[in-house]
Amino acid sequence: MTLASIPVDMTDIAPGYRISRVLKGGWHLAGGHGAVDRDRAIAEMRDYVESGIVTFDCADIYTGVEQMIGDFRRKMIAEGRADLLAPIRVHTKCVPDLAVLDSISRADLQATIDRSRARLGLDALDLVQFHWWNTAVERYVEVAGWLTDFQKEGRITLLGTTNFNAACTQQLLDAGYPLATTQVQYSILDNRPAHKLVPLLQKAGAKLLCYGTVAGGFLSDKWLGVADPGEATRLENRSLTKYKLIIDDMGGWDLFQEILKTLRRIADRHGVNVADVAMGAMLDRPEVTAIIVGVRHGGHLEAHRRLFGLTLTDQDRRDLAAILAQRVELEGDVYDLERDRHGRHGRIMHYNLNG
Repeated sequence: MTLASIPVDMTDIAPGYRISRVLKGGWHLAGGHGAVDRDRAIAEMRDYVESGIVTFDCADIYTGVEQMIGDFRRKMIAEGRADLLAPIRVHTKCVPDLAVLDSISRADLQATIDRSRARLGLDALDLVQFHWWNTAVERYVEVAGWLTDFQKEGRITLLGTTNFNAACTQQLLDAGYPLATTQVQYSILDNRPAHKLVPLLQKAGAKLLCYGTVAGGFLSDKWLGVADPGEATRLENRSLTKYKLIIDDMGGWDLFQEILKTLRRIADRHGVNVADVAMGAMLDRPEVTAIIVGVRHGGHLEAHRRLFGLTLTDQDRRDLAAILAQRVELEGDVYDLERDRHGRHGRIMHYNLNG
């Protein structure tokens, strides 16, 4: 079977709303990961769509990325290829700046949503994922209610959240927020969603979208047999900085190397790469609806398509479970570590990016 003959897995997250189980992420196109060739990035969007990976993930705070996706859409229309746009779903995020959580108004939020609509060239945003930097500022239920109003007005099709823990998610559900999806960090290194959030989502009927499945590139053959690079702050980009902290907390570099060795043995059985197995292991979990994979520039589409031909065996699952049982469970619920702005995880975040 050739790669092109393997169908891309699709799934419904709401009636009439279908997505690919791999989403093309946009964070890496926003800066902080190296130079971005804008024309090349737009051309590669078409490559993904033509391959069957038709769902994109972005955010209002990913500098320039909504506009880039919108320009891709406008380019396809100008070239007479509006047919390519029909299956595309674009998931963006609504991320009010930390500095305005106390003061943001309904009009402010509507202006942000309308800005995303204009950038993307969409009358109604396909899916808006709500994020709130500081849950100690307890206005997120109120602000989420405004998003619900905008949905009723036709500005938004579906609503979700990103990086809310189980307790805050329950508050939103109790307030009537029509939660279709939640997007969180979930990988073979970070199991926090499994404890409280996954059971809650299953009860609510909401879908789980996962990022971080290759830990910013650490879960790859590139890092197998490599010495500990040391302090996360010395690494070359924001993703590596972020996920090195996760590696340190979940058991350290030596255990991480043993995990990579296990992934490599599994990969050898299937003729694939370490990253393929790391992503495939998450797609293999029944609670995971889809994963977000972020790349700056080419060379990864073939690997992402290859995921749909990878089926883990019971032996693969046992081997992986045995090594992952040695992890140290990360502290707290989903995103609790990252919300501590004075802690190691929180200090590296950028909180005011809407300017």
